Amino acid sequence: MKVVVLKEPMLEFGGKSRHINPRHGIADYGPADVQNPAVRVIRVGIVGTSSAIDGLRRCLDRYREPIEAKPGRLGHLHVPFPGFDPDVGFRAELAWDARLERPIRERDLKALAGLHPQAAVKAAVDLYTAELDVLNEEAGCDVVLIARPDDLSERVEPELDAEGTESSKGQPARADDFRALLKAIAMRYNWPIQIIRRSTWDASFKPPPGERLSLQDEATRAWNLFTAIYYKAGGVPWRLARESSDLDSCYVGVTFYRSSDQSSLETSVAQVFNQRGDGVIVRGAQAAVSQHDKQPHLMRYDAERLLRDALKRYRAEHKRPPARVVLHKTSSYTADEAEGFRAAADEAQLEVLELLWLPAKEPVKLFRSAYHPPLRGTLLSLDQNHHVLYTRGGVPFYRTYPGMYVPSPISFRMVETESSPEQLAEELLALTKMNWNQTQLDGRVPITLRTADRVGQILRHLGPKDRPQGRYAYYM
Repeated sequence: MKVVVLKEPMLEFGGKSRHINPRHGIADYGPADVQNPAVRVIRVGIVGTSSAIDGLRRCLDRYREPIEAKPGRLGHLHVPFPGFDPDVGFRAELAWDARLERPIRERDLKALAGLHPQAAVKAAVDLYTAELDVLNEEAGCDVVLIARPDDLSERVEPELDAEGTESSKGQPARADDFRALLKAIAMRYNWPIQIIRRSTWDASFKPPPGERLSLQDEATRAWNLFTAIYYKAGGVPWRLARESSDLDSCYVGVTFYRSSDQSSLETSVAQVFNQRGDGVIVRGAQAAVSQHDKQPHLMRYDAERLLRDALKRYRAEHKRPPARVVLHKTSSYTADEAEGFRAAADEAQLEVLELLWLPAKEPVKLFRSAYHPPLRGTLLSLDQNHHVLYTRGGVPFYRTYPGMYVPSPISFRMVETESSPEQLAEELLALTKMNWNQTQLDGRVPITLRTADRVGQILRHLGPKDRPQGRYAYYM
């Protein structure tokens, strides 16, 4: 047994400058692609009621100027938003005009109130889709903001754990998720969408019963919103820092989700990320739950095809193959799966293939004196293959633990590896920071697996012959 505390991974920003914190890095140096002229002006479309469009525009106008940080002693955690302006922060600006705005009538949304949640969600999606179809015919749009209906009644499918063991038998029928269904349909458009709740841009709004009130301060909301918009418009807010001696690495996450009728666990998802943070989604083959370990697994051929397709998409996106692939899988590896992944790696002439199993639960926990949680970056090695990593915990840079609950570690098992446990843990820690939906440095799960459930909830609405969008921006 061995315990070490890893250093906080660095991120790369404008001019190849480095910082551990996304907000400080962008404020001080600009985004990683600050020299890219294609994202200096972001053309935004908006779909929603007339009042929502007006409210969103006022909010976006306000965020052109600096916003003060939440007052208090935690200056590194609560960072002022510098404004969305060509001279500061993201070094970019928003542009819109009336032809990129598509209003939805208030009375059409109010008419959904008496419908069953399932029918209400589908009717709402139809209303928005009709306007998106028209907007798609207009040239010159990079991202479309969706003002979500305020009072839409829906009950979302329960989240599956990483092993896909959630059962829906005996549970009442649930409505489809508005977000997932609309994003699935939006795969056919030329731009990604950003769904925004009224509480994001209207501080006076009281959410309906059952919807959690956002506790984020205004500066934090601005940081998170504009990071997502910038990334979806094709920008690169930050990258993983890479040394010149490092192999060109690709990280692949393999997860599972249920079919649209919830009858079985069917399909695997590969989320492919390189060190620049470019994400690609690949839909894989059918999976089956093993009677031996009650976990989902792939047949040998399907495992080989999944990694082959992922590497093919990677080459198409980046114009070259990686030298090293690290595969993160949410269930254990069967001999057939490992053999299939190795066959795909040999065919692609990879220098290094590393197989990690990241179980959904880890019973082992660490404790510090008094009431202090373990530090983020604490690595406990129980034996040669079994390791426990705290990706959430006390953050010395923040001088606090920025969480609401007792932090739980993640676990990883080294199945076939070339790197040391410390190297693999450092990469996992760095990949927790590659989340462009939020700008804190202490994400819990690596980006390869973090959005697994959400991606699955979107892909389950696509038919077997529908080709999903490859860019990760369409799913976040």
